[in-house]
Amino acid sequence: MTTNAVSVEPMTSTGRVFNLQRCSVHDGPGIRTTVFLKGCPLSCSWCHNPEGIDEAPVLMISADRCLTCGACSEACPVEKGGAVPAGQVWDRGACTCCGSCVEVCPADARELAGLDYSVCELVDELERDRVFFETSGGGVTFSGGEPLAQAGFLIDCLRECRRRGLHTTVDTCGLAARETLLEVARSADLLLFDLKHMDPIRHRSETGSDNRLILDNLRALSESDVEIWVRIPLIPGFNDDAANIEATGAFLEGLRRRYRVFVLPYHGIANGKRSRLDGTSVEAGMQPPGVEKLGAVAAEFAKHNLEVTIGGSP
Repeated sequence: MTTNAVSVEPMTSTGRVFNLQRCSVHDGPGIRTTVFLKGCPLSCSWCHNPEGIDEAPVLMISADRCLTCGACSEACPVEKGGAVPAGQVWDRGACTCCGSCVEVCPADARELAGLDYSVCELVDELERDRVFFETSGGGVTFSGGEPLAQAGFLIDCLRECRRRGLHTTVDTCGLAARETLLEVARSADLLLFDLKHMDPIRHRSETGSDNRLILDNLRALSESDVEIWVRIPLIPGFNDDAANIEATGAFLEGLRRRYRVFVLPYHGIANGKRSRLDGTSVEAGMQPPGVEKLGAVAAEFAKHNLEVTIGGSP
């Protein structure tokens, strides 16, 4: 069996982050600060954070903000195919993502997704929000991308957060070497484990990898005392059919431990990001599932004795 699973990497002192989202209420209990780490072994067609898939920094351009002033071209060190105002022919492959154009853009039309932090730099930044964590029962969530793609850095951050008394959550797709996932689980207070589809062929068609290791990893985790919330992104036309919902519910009911299930309805936020990355978008016409559909899905899961919540917060 072939897989794109990430493997154990040596402990590192730096990691790459593409966003810090403060005051989040959808990524675990309480008010949280979510750290989005670069890199992912999957390439989901609907990915809400396409700027996080590549491990390298990527440049995002908001055409509607561009003043076509040419400051980006003047600052760009690339002699041929370098930065140009939005709407002009640009060789993205020639871009070194040095950030020179971002620094000089007067309209903030350009953004570099991917900045490097040391463990202490990042946790110091997170600790600024301690008052919100303490008053709400919140903490820090590591998401992505796939946070286990930077496993060494992630584990170092989890341990430093624990040393400082910060509650930690890791949002994972589950596609990682078993030893890596278990080590992360031991270092975190809570795992948010995504389940996308039960059929390996269908899973591969929309994510780039089959799901056998993902399911095996969740079975292995269920043999431990790790706290887990199972999250199911409900994607129209992909995993919202009755057969898959039934198969998912039966699988979860059959685990050694019973977990809370969160149904996350698809939303189109990624379209704006994709247009800023490469001008593409998710399939036109895809709409978030309606209230009736979400209720029906929740009812089916409830038949398997599962505690179901619609949305990402309890």
